[in-house]
Amino acid sequence: MFKGRKLLIATKHKKERVIAPILESELGVECFTLDDFDTDELGTFSGEVERLDDALTTARKKCTRAMALANCDMAVASEGSFGPHPSLFFASANEELLIFIDQKNNLEVIAKSLSTETNFAGAEVKTKSELFDFAQHALFPSHGLILKNDADNFTDSQKGITDIESLNATFHSFLEQYGKVYVETDMRAMYNPRRMKVIQDTTIKLSEKLKSACPQCNCPGFSVTRVVPGLPCNLCNFPTRSTLSFMSSCQRCGFESMQKFPHGKQTEDPMHCDLCNP
Repeated sequence: MFKGRKLLIATKHKKERVIAPILESELGVECFTLDDFDTDELGTFSGEVERLDDALTTARKKCTRAMALANCDMAVASEGSFGPHPSLFFASANEELLIFIDQKNNLEVIAKSLSTETNFAGAEVKTKSELFDFAQHALFPSHGLILKNDADNFTDSQKGITDIESLNATFHSFLEQYGKVYVETDMRAMYNPRRMKVIQDTTIKLSEKLKSACPQCNCPGFSVTRVVPGLPCNLCNFPTRSTLSFMSSCQRCGFESMQKFPHGKQTEDPMHCDLCNP
């Protein structure tokens, strides 16, 4: 279905460096990008342009707009989100979403990853010592930094700082003009190897989904769509919140299959039972 076809990677931040090798090898496609496609119009991490839509809608718009510009029928795009981890206190997280759209075959496949391997952070600094402490924790200079005159209501900013000379010069210039400086990690993929690694991992997930065909109609993208809780407690046999089964489904014909005990265990420890350990 995909072999020999052109696949547009809708990015301006060099994500093709990790996406293209995987999808070309696994799917047999020929990847390309557009030099004049500006994904920043749909939102920026640094705040100049607010992202108005959720991650999935934004990634889908990247694909459809890029395909219209390039007059092609197959594209992939990613969208990242950063903030507190949904379940781990005091931990930051990077959620990465990739969407693959094949208009010729009316196909849309999505893959997601959630990782704590991120340097996402920001702080107001007034001394060079504070700046360098932040830079060290942010993995500078392998990971880029952004300096602003203010966290939110900024009128001046410098992105993509990856050397000590530029960091020093920009800091002193901002401090002299504004009396304070706000520093944050540059989360654009080309300036953030940790984020690029999450995108790479998500691309592997996407390729695995695309190679998984529906047993009934052979449509690609047959994958887990629902997690069913209820693994029984091995003491009282009461259903717990732990996973009992995975439900996989086909987006084209609706065929479903169930995989029981996907984690290799048929009962759960009583410590995870709401009856035995309320």
